[in-house]
Amino acid sequence: MQQPWIIFLIIWLNLYLGVSGAVECKYESEESKTIKYTITVGRSGKEQLKTIQGAIDSILPNKDYWTRIHVSPGLYMEKVIIPPEKTCIYLEGSGRHDTIVYYNGHEQTNTSATFFSYAENIAVKGFTFQNSYNRPLTGKIDGEIKQAVAVAIFGDKTSFYGCRFVGLQDTLWDAQGRHYFRSCYIEGAIDFIFGNGQSIYENCKINATAGSLPPYIQAGYITAQGRLSPTDPSGFVFRGGIVSGSGKNYLGRAYGPYSRVIFDGTTFAAVIFPPGWNAWYYPEQQGNFVHAEVYCKGPGSNTSGRVPWVKKQLGQREMSKFSRSLFIDHDGWLAKQPAWRHPHTNQP
Repeated sequence: MQQPWIIFLIIWLNLYLGVSGAVECKYESEESKTIKYTITVGRSGKEQLKTIQGAIDSILPNKDYWTRIHVSPGLYMEKVIIPPEKTCIYLEGSGRHDTIVYYNGHEQTNTSATFFSYAENIAVKGFTFQNSYNRPLTGKIDGEIKQAVAVAIFGDKTSFYGCRFVGLQDTLWDAQGRHYFRSCYIEGAIDFIFGNGQSIYENCKINATAGSLPPYIQAGYITAQGRLSPTDPSGFVFRGGIVSGSGKNYLGRAYGPYSRVIFDGTTFAAVIFPPGWNAWYYPEQQGNFVHAEVYCKGPGSNTSGRVPWVKKQLGQREMSKFSRSLFIDHDGWLAKQPAWRHPHTNQP
């Protein structure tokens, strides 16, 4: 992962160059929530297109109707980019074990992602996004570890249901905007959920794989959240779910002077390094961090060895600020997206 100021410059440029203003996505029938346009992708010869990027490229820019891209089972070796002007896309896979998108980019954070999404109002369900670089099939990694992002999300109002994000370092760049993850699987070892997003992770499984790192790296880091100021709305909230894996893993390290990460009711396996948290670039800012473990359980949840600034409990009033409705969904965007209604099925 690059230095924080470089990442924040990239985020600012994407905001400046992107499409501004709220987008209201429409259905063909608002009453039945029927999606007007569907594009099919696959390799059987029955689908309209063979690549996911080809389907995205075929959508007219700045439209305000939902478009479904249904992707058949298969392995898709391609980099996928949703540009800022391609809003209102419902990317529907055939299941996270059946529709797999992978690539091995690893030169630097802002170019390595398998899947980039810059537009707002994007819903994704039933995919695996993988960066295959630095992922040994067995044993430990032999060679240099580099940034290798699986997914980078810059667009506001973006949601993922039943997806897998697989990598080693910098797997999921939760860069900016309001995001929602439900029943997802996230795998990595170093800063593998990072960025300045304002996000809720609900009932997700986190596989922290520090045990695969070379011996000179003594521990891994699950999160690296980059909140910049007391008024910065960003933060990562993990509600429910489980953290398991191998080796010793910090729950997070501060990627900004007001870093904010909350685990609420999460089950921790015995893979959490006792200190739990690391100040990283901001050793003088520890009093500004909101690193909290609230009603967590499991063998890794013992907080007796934690760093002194960790918040072992937050009051009900404080925690209410991080409810789904108040923290990311005050305008009700989630229920307006097609994946929200039946998140565990392949068809809405």
